[in-house]
Amino acid sequence: MSSSPAPRPSYRSVFAVAEFRALWLSYVLSAGGDRLALVAMTLLVYARSKSPLLAAITFASGFVPYLFGGLFLSGLADRLPRRTVMVACDVSRALLVGLMLAPHLGLGALIALLYVVTLIQPPFDAARSAIVRDIMDDGRYPLAAAVLQSTARVVMVGGAAAGGLAVALFGARPALAADALTFVASALLILFGTRARPAAAAEGASGGENPLAQIVDGARLVFGDPALRTLMCLGWLAAFSEIPEGLAAPYVAKVGGGAVAAGLLIAFSQLGAAVTTPIFIKKIGPLTRLKWMGPMAVLACAVLIAAIARPGLAPSIALFALSNVFTMYQIAANTAFVERIPNERRAQAFGLANVGIVVGQGVAFALAGAAAEVVPPSTVVALSGGLGALIACGLALRWRRMSPAVGRHTARHLGREASLTRQALVRAARSN
Repeated sequence: MSSSPAPRPSYRSVFAVAEFRALWLSYVLSAGGDRLALVAMTLLVYARSKSPLLAAITFASGFVPYLFGGLFLSGLADRLPRRTVMVACDVSRALLVGLMLAPHLGLGALIALLYVVTLIQPPFDAARSAIVRDIMDDGRYPLAAAVLQSTARVVMVGGAAAGGLAVALFGARPALAADALTFVASALLILFGTRARPAAAAEGASGGENPLAQIVDGARLVFGDPALRTLMCLGWLAAFSEIPEGLAAPYVAKVGGGAVAAGLLIAFSQLGAAVTTPIFIKKIGPLTRLKWMGPMAVLACAVLIAAIARPGLAPSIALFALSNVFTMYQIAANTAFVERIPNERRAQAFGLANVGIVVGQGVAFALAGAAAEVVPPSTVVALSGGLGALIACGLALRWRRMSPAVGRHTARHLGREASLTRQALVRAARSN
């Protein structure tokens, strides 16, 4: 007597998990607060100094401190209870943003406080990414990751727009006060909405208390395994596919658009992926997602080559939206990555991956901006797409050699392979 196959998980089943609902809402609040603070501070600094350089230094706080926080602090989410890390990060950020409201505070102090706020973000991100896998089973984790990625895209657009509107209507200081409250609300949601769990790693694991040793161990874990290295590099390709957003203002200026057109270009490209990613993850099975991951990574960059023809505003919006739609492969890469990482090293690994994405995007935006001073922005977008596609081709071929052909026994093989990888990594860590 044969049993019917188990029903495929749904998004309703993901949100049926109370802990995930709390994490999701806290993420919306804290991520929205991050964007609100960044926009408010950038506008406040520029209004007081009239210096584009200081405004750029302020906006760079979204990238530069993340490098150091991601490298040196992400491992805290393995050595300490992850809920404790997230609550402590939110409370600390609320206090720091509250200090920004002090009257007569100098610009240097304001910028320094904002940099510290960003410095604390990586351990929060690493803890959240790791704990999502703790509360979700194998079937629901990709759906949960898709929800968070789509939410991030919406918050990126909506947070920037809301930040500009809030500053315009109420001023920068009330916007900063609202930001502090979002961190307090996020901390309360996590504290009372998620279950207390012990630290994933034993005391003294992951390189002991030496931060440099922890970084070395984390890098050895991720870069020492060919599959993990390939999956992480696939994630880092976002630096190439996101170039159009970094050049949105000069790009639309070349086709006769203004600030509204730039906002539309960013919004539609992000919202297109936000809508299609959950559908893709729900309708396409995990084995097919793994099979399509490489080709989709190539297409995410390759379609940008069409920008060399200098299309108008509407075709450009459609082109960039299509590119972002293909970034759905990131969920497959994320899922395969997390399944190969032992739980006690998960946050450190996520921290390194996040650093590469955030810092890579910051560097790519800076280089693209410099190149756009010399050649048309459309040419820069096309070149970045072509370079990204070439790199993606190499990664896709490498992944194809590692991944077994899709067939009846593939799921069993992948699960066994990931389990063996985790066991080997644990044995290596214990021997060190």
